[in-house]
Amino acid sequence: MLAVFALVLFAGFVALGTWQVKRLAWKRDLIERVDQRVHAPPVAAPGPGQWAHVTAEADEYLRVRLTGEFLHDRQTLVWAATDLGSGYWVVTPLKMADGAIVLVNRGFVPTDWCALRKQCPAGPSGEVTVTGLLRISEPSVMLRRNDPAQNRWYTRDVTAIASARGLQRVAPYFVDADADAAATPAANGQRSWPVGGLTVISFPNNHLVYLITWYLLALMVAAAAFYVGREEYRLRRRARAGANRSP
Repeated sequence: MLAVFALVLFAGFVALGTWQVKRLAWKRDLIERVDQRVHAPPVAAPGPGQWAHVTAEADEYLRVRLTGEFLHDRQTLVWAATDLGSGYWVVTPLKMADGAIVLVNRGFVPTDWCALRKQCPAGPSGEVTVTGLLRISEPSVMLRRNDPAQNRWYTRDVTAIASARGLQRVAPYFVDADADAAATPAANGQRSWPVGGLTVISFPNNHLVYLITWYLLALMVAAAAFYVGREEYRLRRRARAGANRSP
């Protein structure tokens, strides 16, 4: 029975280690593909005919370009924590010539960005061209759930924001604008807000550690089984030897 248990453990640990080998290859491929997208020249953002086929695996962090007019009266401030401190992402609808709308995260602003001016300053007017990274809609989180009724936003949930702002024909993704791509022009020597280009691209890659751990556990099980089996063999051999010497 002990041998069967050891065999099951050994096979399980080897299977988990092999799975992590595959996960490691997948993660490295993902990182390479995302790196290529981020540093590639911008391409046209997916239009309405392509929206149904946009996926995180195939399109997230794709560098895109889009042209239209900002609807500043329908922008949304989403809570954010960045290297510049705590504040908000300024998410503004961009209406394109065909009437389709893409939510653009114009960048980060401090918490007093609106308060010091009694109202949030409007951004670029007229037709603008924005470049940035395509991002997939972020669902609301359990601990800090979006509250549209109170205008409290913690994630860039495209569907929820579009519904709260009464927007139609909205892309299922949003775009993180590049640095200064959609900022409000600075005045009197002050810093230009919002600050774009703050997208954090980080993929935890601990699969090598995991696969080593699983394979080591398999090796330890094999070593323990060998030791127990050897000791069991010695005990039985002694027992037989003793029985043979008995009168």
